[in-house]
Amino acid sequence: MIESRYPSIDLHGEFAVTAYTVVEGFISDHVKLKDPYIVIIHGKGSGKLKQEVHHILSKDKRVLDYHLDPWNLGQTIVHIKID
Repeated sequence: MIESRYPSIDLHGEFAVTAYTVVEGFISDHVKLKDPYIVIIHGKGSGKLKQEVHHILSKDKRVLDYHLDPWNLGQTIVHIKID
């Protein structure tokens, strides 16, 4: 396994309905820490958790951009706005 150079959170075992709280808190923490890039690990599975994470990210005004990691489709790299 290749270690990411970005802070990450692993959502394996989370339900799509609870993902909002976890992702929101993670983004808030890293805005405060001034980390412009984070990684959200959602797994491949059925894709339901990935869809929910991407929906959350698309609505968050602190998120500048996000995309699936081309080396690992089970995680999303997120670029967040740092003031």
